[in-house]
Amino acid sequence: MQFVKEFRNPHLAEALLAQISQVAERIGRTRSSPVTVMEVCGGHTHTIFRYGLDRRLPANIEFAHGPGCPVCVLPKGRIEDAIGIAHRPDVIFATFGDAMRVPGGSGSLLQARAAGADVRMVYSPLDALALARANPERQVVFFALGFETTAPSTALTVLRANAEKISNFTILCQHITIIPTLRALLEQPDFNVDGFIGPGHVSMVIGTQPYAFIAQDFKRPLVVAGFEPLDILQSLLMVLNQIEAGQACVENQYARVVAAQGNPAAMAAIDRVYEVRQACEWRGLGQITGSGLQLRPEWSQFDAEKRFAMQPHHLADLEQCRCGDVLTGRIKPPQCQAFGRGCSPDHPSGALMVSSEGACAAYYEYHGVGEAA
Repeated sequence: MQFVKEFRNPHLAEALLAQISQVAERIGRTRSSPVTVMEVCGGHTHTIFRYGLDRRLPANIEFAHGPGCPVCVLPKGRIEDAIGIAHRPDVIFATFGDAMRVPGGSGSLLQARAAGADVRMVYSPLDALALARANPERQVVFFALGFETTAPSTALTVLRANAEKISNFTILCQHITIIPTLRALLEQPDFNVDGFIGPGHVSMVIGTQPYAFIAQDFKRPLVVAGFEPLDILQSLLMVLNQIEAGQACVENQYARVVAAQGNPAAMAAIDRVYEVRQACEWRGLGQITGSGLQLRPEWSQFDAEKRFAMQPHHLADLEQCRCGDVLTGRIKPPQCQAFGRGCSPDHPSGALMVSSEGACAAYYEYHGVGEAA
C-alpha cells in the first residue's frame, strides 16, 4: 500500500458492489428475511456510515452493528466509580476524551470536571504516567479502557511505573476482551446473524486463530477486515461467498497488518500484567462472564480499586435507551424511541451516542434524524 486512496477507489468499489449483488441474488434471501452480517468493530461501523456503504447494499443484505466500541459498552456504574475517585481532592483523574462524555447515574466525568474535579484528557497511559511524575504530591488515576488493542499499552505503562518506582500512579482497569463476548452473543437463542466482519485492530494483537470456534461450533463465517471502504466491501463479499457455498471458516482480508498468530510481544505483556475478571458488566448487555481483565495481585499497588477501597456501583440503564438491542443487531438505531429525541451527540442518554464509533452517533451524523423518522 502506498496511499490510503487506493482503498477508497470508487471504480473498485462499484466492481465489488456488483459482485456482492450477484452473490446476494444467488443466495436468494429477501428484504424481510435478509442475510445479516455483523461488523464487530466500531471503526468498521463508522466507515460503513461515513461512506454510505449500508445504502448501497442489495435489499436482502444487511449490516448489524456489534459491541466493538469500548466506550459504548461502559456501564453506568463504572462511570460512577470513576466520578467518585475523580472528586477526591488528592486525585488527578486521566482518561480518553470520549470517556469523559459517557453518562453515568449522576452525570459524566466532563460534568464532574465542571463541578471542580481534576479530570484531564490524555492520549495514552504514558501521558497519565507523565502527570504522576510531574505531580508527586497527587494521586494520578488512569481510566484504562479498551479491548486487547489498548490493553498492552496500559500493561507496559504499569511495568514502566514499577521500574521507575512511581508510587502515585494507579489505573482503574476497564479493559475487556472480544472472544468471550462473541461467544456470549452466539449463545443467545434469538441471535440472528449469519456471519461476521471481524475486528482489525484487536486481531493485530490476538491474531485470527482465537475466532476458530465461531466457524467450528456455531457454523458462521468470519472475515477479519481492514478499515477502508474497499476493505469492508471485500470482506463482506468473502463472507457472502462462504454463505453461498455453505461453508464456515475464518479468513483474513487484513493480511497486510494482521498475522494468524497475532503479536506475541503484546500478548505476553497482557498475560504478565492482567488476569481474567470473571464478573464483568457491559452496558446494554449485562454480565458477560470472563470478558474483563484486572491487574494480577503482584501489581496491586497500581490498582485504583484497591488503593481507594472502592465499592463498585451497579446501575440500570434508562428504560428508553435500547443500547443492548442495537449492539446485538435486534434493532437499528432509529428504532430506539430516544434516538434524535432525548438522545443526541450533544446530549447523549446512551453510550452509543457518545463515541464517533458508536452506531447511534454514526447513524445520527451520516443519516440524520429526518431519515430516521
